[in-house]
Amino acid sequence: MAGAIASRMSFSSLKRKQPKTFTVRIATMDAEMEFSCEVKWKGKDLFDLVCRTLGLRETWFFGLQYTIKDTVAWLKMDKKVLDHDVPTEEPKTFHFLAKFYPENAEEELVQEITQHLFFLQVKKQILDEKIFCPPEASVLLASYAVQAKYGDYDPNVHKRGFLAQEELLPKRVINLYQMTPEMWEERITAWYAEHRGRARDEAEMEYLKIAQDLEMYGVNYFAIRNKKGTELLLGVDALGLHIYDPDNRLTPKISFPWNEIRNISYSDKEFTIKPLDKKIDVFKFNSSKLRVNKLILQLCIGNHDLFMRRRKADSLEVQQMKAQAREEKARKQMERQCLAREKQMREEAERTRDELERRLMQLKEEATMANEALMRSEETADLLAEKAQITEEEAKLLAQKAAEAEQEMQRIKATAIRTEEEKRLMEQKVLEAEMLALKMAEESERRAKEADQLKQDLQEARESERRAKQKLLEITSKSSYTQSMNSSTTALPTDLPSYNLISDSLSFDFKDTDMKRLSMEIEKEKVEYMERSKHLQEQLNELKTEIEALKLKERETALDILHNENSSRGNSKHNTIKKVS
Repeated sequence: MAGAIASRMSFSSLKRKQPKTFTVRIATMDAEMEFSCEVKWKGKDLFDLVCRTLGLRETWFFGLQYTIKDTVAWLKMDKKVLDHDVPTEEPKTFHFLAKFYPENAEEELVQEITQHLFFLQVKKQILDEKIFCPPEASVLLASYAVQAKYGDYDPNVHKRGFLAQEELLPKRVINLYQMTPEMWEERITAWYAEHRGRARDEAEMEYLKIAQDLEMYGVNYFAIRNKKGTELLLGVDALGLHIYDPDNRLTPKISFPWNEIRNISYSDKEFTIKPLDKKIDVFKFNSSKLRVNKLILQLCIGNHDLFMRRRKADSLEVQQMKAQAREEKARKQMERQCLAREKQMREEAERTRDELERRLMQLKEEATMANEALMRSEETADLLAEKAQITEEEAKLLAQKAAEAEQEMQRIKATAIRTEEEKRLMEQKVLEAEMLALKMAEESERRAKEADQLKQDLQEARESERRAKQKLLEITSKSSYTQSMNSSTTALPTDLPSYNLISDSLSFDFKDTDMKRLSMEIEKEKVEYMERSKHLQEQLNELKTEIEALKLKERETALDILHNENSSRGNSKHNTIKKVS
């Protein structure tokens, strides 16, 4: 009895100790996840769980975003999740997004998952027109997006219309030109075909390297008012703080780089920026809500920390990550080279097999034609022999008739003709007999010549038959040789070495010499990249010129006009910021 009571008490105590939980839904750019969280969890607990699930180590770029009263907010790491102004209903939804952007994507983004998440987010911002992108650059970015999704271009697979259902260009760009979807697809595919050999991560990185030079890339805009009440825009990004006209988000009026800012603070709705140079006036502005000022300060602190961090030596963790990334890149490069060689060998073997099959078919056709020619030669020879025999018999018959006519003529001459009339008649008959005999002789001679000609033709036909038999014998011997070669070549692809990840030949041991070689390869890649960039700029200008005639000027937006003016002046994102700093 006492034991039963004790067991019930222990069971009830365990039941009471079970922590309360709530459900959270996390939406990334390409997936959704649900977690059961404890009530006591802080923002960092949930954030770390999401990062572990994704396998993400470069956590400093990201955050969990939610919306409250039409204002974007980010989950604070040191505050309980339920203490935030999040909706009471479950599951509570947060968006896992990039909160801070790198200055140089290629140098700072190490993990492939980090690159992929940035690629998806920037691509969506460009398509949603939150980042302005000129038409020619939109086409180039679309071609890299297609390479990342479909792999290498294959005209037998990627036929006309394969991009019909893809969203690749901003609607603003599509509406700006009198071009059909087929015309856009043709131009995207032309560039897509040039990206052959690039893996998904390489294509996505090329996309980011182009996108990071766009003026609105990585900028968070906030509506503000200065002391005079003038409406302005504040932009916060990886380089610093920028002040814009509301109608011009491309070119800032003034910029404050992070290394030239001494202090940032706010009091209620008033925000203050104190430059490092005390001779420069303090810049103050007002935002619409206190919550917005908190968000601005949060973004300022995070971007400033990353700005200073980039200008210091990498931490041990980052060094290890970069070393692992270099090794992984080298391993993948060797794997791709191995696969490329195997693919090339297979293609060469298939081409050789196809060529031998074609040659075999050609030899078979030649053999068939030779057989037919031989049969025709034999038939002709038989016909000529038969005709020669008939001609000889006719010649003999004519000769016999000529002899009989001659005898008749001699007999007639020997006969005495008594009367003149008989004599005349006899002379006439003799003349007719002589003429007939002459004709018979000529006919006999002609028949004899014809018989000789037929004999000569028969001799030539037999010679042709002999040559045809000889050629057929040669073709038959070649055909048997080709068949043996073909059977050995056809079996070639199956005997090629198959790819195996655990192969001993793919083991790595990076020594100093390997690192030096890798450094030389990186330097070589830089030179090649500069050459490609020059070629790329030429292609962009060529496409811009090509489609300029199809542009509908009346549909140009204010940003299009501003971008064209900046381009004509030679202004880019970075030199503009330097000018206004």
